[in-house]
Amino acid sequence: MRVVIVGLLFCLSLAGVARGDAGTSVYIEDLTWTELRDQLAAGKSIAIVPLGGTEQNGPHMAIGKHNLRVKLLAGKIAAALGTALVAPVLSYVPEGGLNPPAGHMRFPGTITVPEETFEKTIEYAARRLQVHGFRDIVFLGDHGSTQTGEEAVARRLNREWAAKPARAHAIVEYYRVSESGFGHLLESRGYAAGEVGIHAGLADTALMMALDPSLVRTDKLQPGEGVNGDPRRATAELGALGVTAIVDQTVAAIKQAVARH
Repeated sequence: MRVVIVGLLFCLSLAGVARGDAGTSVYIEDLTWTELRDQLAAGKSIAIVPLGGTEQNGPHMAIGKHNLRVKLLAGKIAAALGTALVAPVLSYVPEGGLNPPAGHMRFPGTITVPEETFEKTIEYAARRLQVHGFRDIVFLGDHGSTQTGEEAVARRLNREWAAKPARAHAIVEYYRVSESGFGHLLESRGYAAGEVGIHAGLADTALMMALDPSLVRTDKLQPGEGVNGDPRRATAELGALGVTAIVDQTVAAIKQAVARH
């Protein structure tokens, strides 16, 4: 009960900061087209494109973990930047082979798309955002399989946009902090690397508890099939440490990328 209450309070705090100075949502899908037009005119020049993933996360964590996590974190990042808005989350990313099923595709609920389909989708999302007036298009990938593709798309667009004021940025620091940086932080506090894990273990589960505990089945916190690590000691308090690290370091990375542009 304590974990649920802390997680809900933290989630409410995230919802509160995912608004701009005028109290308007930072999520593009929450706005009308005239509200978005006015936000662009008021100086919202950064579009964050959150890249999630639909895959198994052990028996204790919902399949939509990546999608909700990247949406909430992107909202907090946008609010901290002050000049950013968040595009809708892309939920379908490369997840593994189909014939035979490999990786997470061995589990029901995981959805995969070909790499070329993924890259074309984010490329054209960026193109349209640029056409409507955003100067900096930021890709934030919450899943490991998106990192190479988002970097490749950013390079292609930037070559094409060399004479334009717009740029695309693959901010891989976001994934590095969530995947390894937060894990190292937990290890520095005495948690073993094998417990921290890299998928649905202590770190992964704690982040979800902090962001939305309703996606975690606390009665099923066990290591086992589909889990790398041990989620049994995960808490929202630990997850909050990861949220802070991810947001702070990603905001800094975006600011640096925009400044170089």
